[in-house]
Amino acid sequence: MNTEYILVCIAWPYGNADIHQGNVTGSHLPGDIYARYHRLKGNHVLMVSGTDSHGTPVTVKADEQGRSPKAVFEEYHARFLDLFKKLGVSYDLFTHTDTENHARVSQDIFLNLLENEYLFRKVTKQMYSPASGKFLPDRYVEGTCPVCGYTGARGDQCDNCNTLFESAAELLDPRSKYDETALELRDTEHFFIDLPALADEGLENWLDTGKDHWRPQVINFARNFVKEGLIGRAVTRDMDWGIPVPVDLPGFENKVMYVWFEAVIGYFSAAIEWAKNNDVPQAWRNWWYNPQARTVYFIGKDNIPFHTIIWPAELMGLRGLYNEDRDARLNLPYDVPANEFMNMEGRKISGSRNWGVWMLDALKRYDPDPLRYYLTVTMPETRDSDWSWQGFVDRNNNELVANWGNLVNRVLNMTKRYFDSVVPDPGELTEQDSALLAEIDAGFEVVGALYDACNFRAAVRECMRLSTLANQYLEATSPWVTWKNDLQATARSLYTALQAINGLKLLFAPVLPFTSQQLHGLLGADGQLFGRQMVTAFAESSREHIALTYDGSSAVGRWTRSEVPIGRKLPKPTPLFKKLDESLVSEELARLGTPS
Repeated sequence: MNTEYILVCIAWPYGNADIHQGNVTGSHLPGDIYARYHRLKGNHVLMVSGTDSHGTPVTVKADEQGRSPKAVFEEYHARFLDLFKKLGVSYDLFTHTDTENHARVSQDIFLNLLENEYLFRKVTKQMYSPASGKFLPDRYVEGTCPVCGYTGARGDQCDNCNTLFESAAELLDPRSKYDETALELRDTEHFFIDLPALADEGLENWLDTGKDHWRPQVINFARNFVKEGLIGRAVTRDMDWGIPVPVDLPGFENKVMYVWFEAVIGYFSAAIEWAKNNDVPQAWRNWWYNPQARTVYFIGKDNIPFHTIIWPAELMGLRGLYNEDRDARLNLPYDVPANEFMNMEGRKISGSRNWGVWMLDALKRYDPDPLRYYLTVTMPETRDSDWSWQGFVDRNNNELVANWGNLVNRVLNMTKRYFDSVVPDPGELTEQDSALLAEIDAGFEVVGALYDACNFRAAVRECMRLSTLANQYLEATSPWVTWKNDLQATARSLYTALQAINGLKLLFAPVLPFTSQQLHGLLGADGQLFGRQMVTAFAESSREHIALTYDGSSAVGRWTRSEVPIGRKLPKPTPLFKKLDESLVSEELARLGTPS
């Protein structure tokens, strides 16, 4: 079987706030499901992301708290690592943008684009605060969007209509986000990326070619965005927190790279960091310079312009980066399966109003797989979706507990009761037995295709359908009846059911890794389906940084059903899932603040 190189790139969260259910189901969880599926397929998977350390939201939080931006992002970075480890988001590397490696790679990309004449200098007018004696970053400025009239537009982007602004000066009625001091427009010089030139030299054609597998809402947005006309976009800004602009020019001594420009570079720099950390310093080329490799970006819909237009434009403008071939090009995105937004009890999630499910907090009360399951079955793949606590309880109790968990419990407990937990010899299987196992085996192709196409909701529905079939098979064969006068029929039924749940274990595993691993052990198998995650410290010169890493060397999983051998002694059964009490719905609603 030919193996593929799969690069899974997941949106970098700002290091200024805890992660809620919308963040998880928008990018981290779908990326993890996709990566886990391809690992089971035996493909070479590299899954990367990290904390966006230099985003203006970090400096905004730092100003509010009277702390340094570094202290703020490091606090949340540590919480992200804790969350992803507990939730089972299996990053090969979850790093951050305040590393020496990322700074070096970002500066090299800047210089490569400059050398290739895709960057130009331009004087613009930007908001200046006489009171603080400095230009305000665009996110410190709010106003009315000139396109849709939204009154809470940021200085760089309107979150309501996704319009990107060249500067905050384009807003109507611009104002400081944090004080009432008057703002002035003053001249400042910056570098801009020449998006119109890059569109003419291949970006527009790339978007119009071979994108049938892209979600319609993603590719249509990107194509329309380009057709409406691109403008140069600033890649530097007046700020003292970020990566210095690598030029020796008057006026640029205190400027840094714009975060939107350097954060997306993190997908590339993280691959380089991963390779170095694993003592295979050139291995990143297998994903970035290999034309057969697939690069898939998991993001929310608000990030579509950056990942379908701006980052591809940056990549198109590079020539021979870290390559002896001066004409070598880095891989462009294979797919950008952007999700829509998840709401909370019918309203938009709001951190300031405590209207959301803060995932690290939720994991104190609930096991990770039920959370992962509910986030998957309600994933906003094609339209906005909604988290409700009643829905969470219902899905857990009616599907995980009553269907899949009940199937496993019945089969293992009857095997214990009737055969002392030893896998029985079935004798010759009947047509009914073979039909069930054929359905399970066919599921690997059907469910696998759905995982590969990022149709995760449909994949889980098919898994649950197969679980229902196995439950129906048990009802039809009724081993609790036949054991009284036909032990061979009982053995055949339970043997077949054991093989079925061993297959379903893998089909569910990308979504339910913890309980699938538990079932792997309950079926008497050794080893890890996926490997293990670690929080690791990496030294960089005189400092170190902490990252989440993944070791798949011990993984034994594969994307096909194997046989649970006759005569194997199985461990004592334990339930996979817990039934949730209806009272928790009101308890959880009471924890919320006021909806927006």
